[in-house]
Amino acid sequence: MNLVENLEYNTEREKLIIPEYGRHFQKMVDHAVSIADREERNKIAKSIIDVMGNLQPHLRDVPDFQHKLWDQLFIMSDFKLDVDSPFPITSKEVLEQRPEPLEYPQNHPKYRFYGNNIKRMIDVAVKWDKGDMRDGLEYAIANHMKKCYLNWNKDTVDDKAIFKHLYELSDGQINLTDETILTDSGQFLKNRVAKSVRSSNKKNQRSNNNRGKKRY
Repeated sequence: MNLVENLEYNTEREKLIIPEYGRHFQKMVDHAVSIADREERNKIAKSIIDVMGNLQPHLRDVPDFQHKLWDQLFIMSDFKLDVDSPFPITSKEVLEQRPEPLEYPQNHPKYRFYGNNIKRMIDVAVKWDKGDMRDGLEYAIANHMKKCYLNWNKDTVDDKAIFKHLYELSDGQINLTDETILTDSGQFLKNRVAKSVRSSNKKNQRSNNNRGKKRY
């Protein structure tokens, strides 16, 4: 009866700071914090780091990984462990700092079918010096825009419409003329149909291979 009464339940224990390491690791860290002798405390801390590294032996000798382990050791001790770390000790305040909010990518709902990568490609192209290299990139961008346009459930598109959209997305810095001839719409549609057929054939093949197999 006494054994049952002395059982510890997780709901009654202190919350683990880094649950991945488990409660025994946390107890080792707490023990290291309680040691009065600094030399002994340093020795115990290094032993704990070695055991932590043994969980991922292929990374334990990598300097960046070692730094991470020491940071985790101080975090588990709630920064109360006073030992000589081989790396700069990251303060609790720095770890608790909120990261700067990320900027949302520039979207163009009007031309959503082109995707955000097209705008990034355009931004790169306008920074290049005028010449054959830039002309080739501008042509590749326009051709890809036409492909994206046709993938948006369209059967045909006039190249002039692509040139107009490219002019608008580049803020007037890319102005292709009617002399530029893009890939024929029929070729893009033909490739799309062929791709759809291959995908359908693979699906049917998988279905046929699974047919007749016993399921347990």
